[in-house]
Amino acid sequence: MRDIAVFSGSAHPALAEKICAQLEVPLLPVRVDRFANDCLEVQLQANCRERDVFLIQPLVPPVQEHLVELLLMLDAARGASAARTTVVMSHYAYARSDKKDEPRISIGGRLVADLLSAAGASRVLTLTLHSPQVHGFFSVPVDHLHALRELAGHFAGHDLGNAVVVSPDLGNAKPASAFARMLGVPVAAGAKQRFSDDRVVISTVIGDIEGRDVIVLDDEIARGSTVFELIDKLRERDAASIRVACTHGLFTGDALRRLQDQPDVLEIVCTNSVPLPKDKWVPKLRVLSIAPAMAEAMRRIHNGESVSSLFH
Repeated sequence: MRDIAVFSGSAHPALAEKICAQLEVPLLPVRVDRFANDCLEVQLQANCRERDVFLIQPLVPPVQEHLVELLLMLDAARGASAARTTVVMSHYAYARSDKKDEPRISIGGRLVADLLSAAGASRVLTLTLHSPQVHGFFSVPVDHLHALRELAGHFAGHDLGNAVVVSPDLGNAKPASAFARMLGVPVAAGAKQRFSDDRVVISTVIGDIEGRDVIVLDDEIARGSTVFELIDKLRERDAASIRVACTHGLFTGDALRRLQDQPDVLEIVCTNSVPLPKDKWVPKLRVLSIAPAMAEAMRRIHNGESVSSLFH
């Protein structure tokens, strides 16, 4: 591909390398230094003038560090006269801060979107936002991908004659329904209330669960509060087996080990949208690559082709 320049921050270089391998272009070098006063300095170490620049940087822990690094990369690209700069953000952590549900609370999802635009982002390519309205926080074009096709391709190899897809809450019911249609199975949903970041209550599961092979679908798993609460409810309803799937496998703390230790959880499936330390891998874990989908979307953006047609 000509006139394209792909750079990666320090958040997930392994994903950037896989994307560049799909595109058959080099991953260009970036220098990140830290001054004595703890400020960052970023240099894009390849020509950007009048080129189509892509900056690959998901917002993953430490989120604030990677966010500032991304803002500096954007500023560097703008200062280097890039023709267009697209942020390739496979995980937008601030998407969870999407509403004002208490007095005097910040809406981080909108603020960070404004910061990206102010720093020089011409376009954003992202994956499975926490809620659809986050798309509207951006004042630049957003291409919003999902990983349902990759997840469905994995589960299509299973015996689905007795399967049901379960969404942990009604807010995730629409993508869960689309996922269930891909697999040709019914869908159910939990009735969830969230009281704090680590305390949720699922009062019941709406749908036919008894004796079925359950595939739990969520957008992301961090501490796992929701999924563990749902697993308890599925046990009460006598589910035959449980498989857990999500796009963003953050698995903070000991969440992945605790899932591994659940005897009726047969499999844990996520994508490589976020990096997973090797010391956290467990036998039940399966990681699917979203690099081909991200690379194809980047190719289409570069060539002025439809990105939405990827899903038809």
